[in-house]
Amino acid sequence: MRAGVVVAAQPGVEDLAVQAEELGLRSFWVNDTPMVHGDPFVALSLCAKATRRIRLGIGVTSPALRSAPAAASALASLNALAPGRIICGVGTGNTARRTLGMQPATTTELENFTAALQDLCAGRSTCYREGDRVRDIRFLHTGAHVNTTDPIEFVVAALGPKAAAVAGRRGAGLISFGLLDPTAWHALHDARRHAAHGALRGPGSHKDSYVVTALHLLHGNEDFDSDAARDATGHLVLSLLDYAADTPAFARQLSPGQREAARQLLDRRGTTATAPDRYTKLYPNYLGRIAPQDRDLVLPSLMNSMALIGTRDDLRARITTLEQAGVDELLIQPVADPLTEMTQLTELLT
Repeated sequence: MRAGVVVAAQPGVEDLAVQAEELGLRSFWVNDTPMVHGDPFVALSLCAKATRRIRLGIGVTSPALRSAPAAASALASLNALAPGRIICGVGTGNTARRTLGMQPATTTELENFTAALQDLCAGRSTCYREGDRVRDIRFLHTGAHVNTTDPIEFVVAALGPKAAAVAGRRGAGLISFGLLDPTAWHALHDARRHAAHGALRGPGSHKDSYVVTALHLLHGNEDFDSDAARDATGHLVLSLLDYAADTPAFARQLSPGQREAARQLLDRRGTTATAPDRYTKLYPNYLGRIAPQDRDLVLPSLMNSMALIGTRDDLRARITTLEQAGVDELLIQPVADPLTEMTQLTELLT
């Protein structure tokens, strides 16, 4: 199993990328969550200049966040700084849009956006629509500022079969957030494979699959739900509770204890599930290190389903199961102690 890391854009992010490269990690990703984190393209430009080998990923952008021409220009510019090292994750913008109080893009918009980016970043023209006006567009100038020669890897963010099918039709890989269920990964791969066989592009060669999670290696007699474990994984758990608090229909699918945690989160943030401005209360510090007073909301059931916690042998067994389900690369989001967590990941997989 290969390994990588996902972080938020912030000053000094390039230093973390250098450390990840020195540890032998394969990829370094930056979130695209406007109004919550810094800009990923700015951050990855710094990383591109500071590193030589590690692959650099946008995790993930969306047609509801950026137009295809703007996103393609940014990607091709990154590709000029780090030729052949760029990965573009695309998704509906589920969380990034909700942090703005807006709805995510549709699956159709996601597929059209992915197709346009693939065409433009490969130097081809593509069909671009705004309202009733449709035009063929392409890069009008080529040179040192853009690179459409070296390939960019595309991966589609998916938790279900519809997005996985987009990946299949577009010949793209998959990336999923907090999905550690091997059965679910088999279903995603089946949906991608079926869609690829029915597409004009054909099934093509193997496309990589990435899972984003958090990691905590237990030491000695440390409890599974210790403060250290909650601090290392709580940002993932609270991201799900944020979504549940923001989306009552999703909350109803949770267990009673998990629904109660989402309700408590709303109370602590001073908002309700129907308040029109609830997004302004729920998403500050999204995917950042949790506050000590919120540790009790980090339920063991959610920690176990979304994150990797255990002894070295426990973690290796779970990772092997994911690898057997077709996951190619394990990405962690380190917030408590990034260098230590990246080092543990590297040691765990060697």
